[in-house]
Amino acid sequence: MIKKNNTPTLHLPAEWEPQSGVMLTWPHRNTDWKPYLDEAIRCFTNIAQAIIRKEKLLIVCASINDVKAALGNIDLSRIIFREIPSDDTWARDHGPIAIRLNNTPYIYDFAFNGWGLKFPAERDNQITRKLYDSHAFSPRVGYQDMLHVVLEGGSIESDGTGTLLTTSRCLLSKNRNEYTSKEEIAAYLQVIFGLKRILWLDKGYLAGDDTDGHIDTLARFCNPQTIAYVQCTDESDEHFKALSQMERELQKFKTPANKSYRLIPLPMADPVYEDGERLPATYANFLIINGAILMPVYNSPLDEIACSQLQQAFPNREIISINCLPLIKQHGSLHCVTMQLPEGFWGGS
Repeated sequence: MIKKNNTPTLHLPAEWEPQSGVMLTWPHRNTDWKPYLDEAIRCFTNIAQAIIRKEKLLIVCASINDVKAALGNIDLSRIIFREIPSDDTWARDHGPIAIRLNNTPYIYDFAFNGWGLKFPAERDNQITRKLYDSHAFSPRVGYQDMLHVVLEGGSIESDGTGTLLTTSRCLLSKNRNEYTSKEEIAAYLQVIFGLKRILWLDKGYLAGDDTDGHIDTLARFCNPQTIAYVQCTDESDEHFKALSQMERELQKFKTPANKSYRLIPLPMADPVYEDGERLPATYANFLIINGAILMPVYNSPLDEIACSQLQQAFPNREIISINCLPLIKQHGSLHCVTMQLPEGFWGGS
């Protein structure tokens, strides 16, 4: 008799795979957005309007009525609302990380501790569990408590075929999982995500970044053979050395077929300052949704160049620009405030 293989099949979807929708956690007056709340809400409204053109939207908020008033005359039937307390709005890092287990969609709920205890995160850390308990998703979606490990969605990039791209600076930083070695973290990630290998970037950073080098601010998979990344060509820029070293690391990476990756350089964003501090503006913080790319722009001549470069990687997707100057005032951008959910979370897109 032939014995059946009972080993579970795990899949960490790539962002370009079909999606059910995207999650946003809405800004409110009790967050750090308070000094420029109106600006932030306009930006979130633009993001929401772009998403519902293509798929559903899940909004976590303090007041559903306030969000509906901000959104104005749009199709609310494509939006799922949940009133849940929050500390901030970085859904990429406090939201669910979705996998497929034997082709069934599952939510992983990792601990979020404010990027290594830098900021309060007690409420944010409870959002994923409360979403699940409130039946925000399809009944067939499973839930797994992973709160013994700190892991943020912005720190990992999947190619959908078993390769993970990440940065050692973030995953090995203090006050996250500091008693775990690189080898132990790698082994753990391979088990829980069904990975075949991990590509570690040791170089690269952005001034003003609170995340200790999230990969989604530096380099992104566009398909299993292509990586878009931030390139700095100005030798007088403080980022030149570290980003040049990162570029050389990327050039050495090989695909599973032992070929060099197709690398698409995105320009280093023009410097933006707030109270004398340089903010972490980056064109790598784009969001892939069904049929489109939401691209952060910063009212700069470089915006058009960045969009044109990224279009090379996504020739069949619409590039939709979103002014994200308000977002970088809180040291993040478009990808940071969103979390995509793969097909199957609400019965399809």
